[in-house]
Amino acid sequence: MKILILGGTVFVGRHIVEAALVRGHEITMFNRGEHSPDLFPNVEKLRGNRDGDLTALEGRTWDAAIDPSGYVPRIVAASADLLANSVKHYTFISSISVFKDFSTPAMDENAPLGTMPDPTLEQVTGETYGPLKVLCEAAAEAAMPGRVLIVRPGLVVGSHDPTDRFTYWPRRVAAGGEVLAPGKPDHVVQFIDVRDLAIWIVKLVEANQTGIYNATGPDYSLTLGQVLESCQQISQSDAHFTWVDEKLLIDEKVGAWSELPLWLPDSDPKYAGFDRVNCQKAISSGLTFLPLAETVRDTLEWDATRPAEVTANPKAGLKPAREAELLAAYNQR
Repeated sequence: MKILILGGTVFVGRHIVEAALVRGHEITMFNRGEHSPDLFPNVEKLRGNRDGDLTALEGRTWDAAIDPSGYVPRIVAASADLLANSVKHYTFISSISVFKDFSTPAMDENAPLGTMPDPTLEQVTGETYGPLKVLCEAAAEAAMPGRVLIVRPGLVVGSHDPTDRFTYWPRRVAAGGEVLAPGKPDHVVQFIDVRDLAIWIVKLVEANQTGIYNATGPDYSLTLGQVLESCQQISQSDAHFTWVDEKLLIDEKVGAWSELPLWLPDSDPKYAGFDRVNCQKAISSGLTFLPLAETVRDTLEWDATRPAEVTANPKAGLKPAREAELLAAYNQR
C-alpha cells in the first residue's frame, strides 16, 4: 500500500512508520522537517505545515493516510478535507482522554464524550486536550464519512517516549535503594507498548477497517506492584519499595500522574474508571500485547542511550530530594 503519514518522526508516528516499512508498504511522510529530519533516509518526505501550508499534498494520491499529529479540529479538518479525494482511508489517532469523565469503570467506545464550552478555542491544555480530540474526530469523519478509523490509545509507553511518564519507573528502580511507591501494590494500571499500538494500527489500515477503538492494555488486570517488581527483576538492582499511603501524598500535594506516574488516588471516585477502560473491541480485532518484561527491558535500554542532560531533567517523576523528603516524612509517622 501507499501510505501517507502526517508527521512520522515523533514517538507514535515514528513507530507507525517503522511498522509499515517492516510490512512492506510504500511510505510518504509529510511534516515540517524540524524533528529528526534525517530519520528514515529511504522514505519520501514532503515538507510543509499542517497549519497553513499543505501545498505539497496537492495533486498526489495514496491508498491511506494516518494522522498521529492532529490536536486542533480546524487543522485536522484542513488536512482531511484536502485529502478526501486523494486517499481511500483515513486513520486519526485520538485518545481515551475524549471521555467526559472517568468515574465509571469498563467504559467502552460509546461512553459520553467531553465537550468544549467554547469550540473555537485552540489552546491545548490538560483541560482542553480531550474535548479538542473529540472535535478532531468529528472533523475527520465529516470530511470522509464512513472511511475513517479512529483509535483512542491510553498511555503509550516505550522507546522515544518524550513524556517520561512510564520511563521514570524503570529508570528509578534501576537506580536502586529505597523507592517511594504510591498507595498500594494492587493499584490497577493500564498502558500500551507503542510497538503493539503501531503494528495493530497498520494491520487495521491494511484491512480498510473503520470505526472507533479504545486501545490500551494489557488484556489482563495489571497492578503497579507488578510493574515495579518487573522493573526490579529486569534491572537486577537492590531497589526496595516503600508504599506510601495516599493520604500523605495528597496532604503533601504530590502531583498524581506527573510526580508519580501511573498513579491516581484510588480514594477519589472520579478516577474509578481511569485504568479500567474497556478495550475488548480492539482485542477482538487483533490487538496483542508484548510481555511486560520486554516493555520494561526495551524502555530501560533505550533510556540508557539518551543524553545525560535529558535524563537528568525528566519531564515526569519525583526529583530525588523530593522523594527523600517524602520518604522521611512517611517513615517518621
